[in-house]
This record gives sequence, structure tokens and C-alpha cells, in this order.
Amino acid sequence: MTKGRVWFSVLLIVILMLLVLSVSIAAPLLCRPFYYAHIDALGLPESSGFTVQEIKDAFDGVMDFCLWDKPFQTGVLRWSDEGMRHFADCAVLFRLDLAVAVGSLAALAVCWFLTKKGLHPAPIWGRSPSFWAGCILAAGFVVIAGLAALDFDRAYIIFHTLFFPGKDNWLFNPARDQTILILPQVFFRNCAILIVGILFFLCGVLIWTGRGKTPPET
Repeated sequence: MTKGRVWFSVLLIVILMLLVLSVSIAAPLLCRPFYYAHIDALGLPESSGFTVQEIKDAFDGVMDFCLWDKPFQTGVLRWSDEGMRHFADCAVLFRLDLAVAVGSLAALAVCWFLTKKGLHPAPIWGRSPSFWAGCILAAGFVVIAGLAALDFDRAYIIFHTLFFPGKDNWLFNPARDQTILILPQVFFRNCAILIVGILFFLCGVLIWTGRGKTPPET
């Protein structure tokens, strides 16, 4: 087992973990029907006072700004400069996730090309890199998901404290930023459930496909 092949295996593990994580996070960002399904289910027209179409237009405007750098707009809903700055912070994280997804996919393609040229990853304790990538990522999120499930409200606060340090503009005042009326916390909880569900599924695929013992090359 050469040192170069071992490092190639480690690199593959990191790339696969980044790809699975970023793709899982991207799912609720890119799948707008997932949000649309919450509009009637959560009674948002009744609780917010806006029509279904007005809610969709506001959500689409915010997501177009965050993902595709379009001018910020929320339709008929009021917004403040502070609220817009929070979404600008979100935009940095959203676009970073998409960049990681594209970059890790490209890196995986390069690794696949290298295997065709004769560089093969070394088995680690008899298992393939995909097996260990799935195990490590799944194990980490078992802990994270378990802690979040115990107290999602606290996890929600910790998340914002970690990713928006020193800022409190995520604490929206509904009188100034009416988008908070159409983005209830339960929606973000369901986004987290979707992300974790997709992540566990993809980790399961990696573990299943890499479960067979790989004999070391002589």
C-alpha cells in the first residue's frame, strides 16, 4: 500500500463527504415546491394576511436574490435594510454551498479520470473510501440531528449564532420585515429534516456500495 494511494483514498473520502453534505443542503434551496407545499399546510395565508400568490412571489424574490444575485424584492411585503442585510449574509452561505457542490463534483470527476489512468485508492482497513465517507458523515449527523431533535429552538439559536456571529438582524420584527410572517420556524425545522433525510440516504448508498472488503494491491 503506497503512501500516495493512501492519500488518494483520504482525498476521496473528503470529496465524497463534501459532495453529499452540499447536495443535501442544496435540496431545499433549489426545490421551491418544497416551500410551496407548506403554504396551505401551515395556513400561511390566514396567519399572514397575504394571498398564496403574494407569498410565492415574496419567497421567490428572496431566493432569487440569495441564489442568483437578482435585485432584492419581496413583492407586496414590507422589508427593512437590516432584513435585507441578513438575506445578503444568507446569500453568501447559499452560494458557497452551491460552489462546494459543483467543485466537489468536479473534483470527483478528476479522481475518476485518475483511476482510469491507473491511480487507484488504497483500501483503508479493508474498506473503500466511499464506505468510510458514508460512515463518518452519517455518524457525525446522528449526533447533530439527535441534539437538534432534543431542543430545536435552542439548535436554531445556536445555528444563527455560529453562522452569523455578532449579528442579531436575523431576529426579524414582523412590523418592518413581513417575510418572517411567511417563514415560520417549523418550515426551517422541516428543511433540516429534509437535509438530514437526504444525507442519510446518500450515506447509506455510499456505505452499501463500498461495504465489500477490498483486497490490498500487491
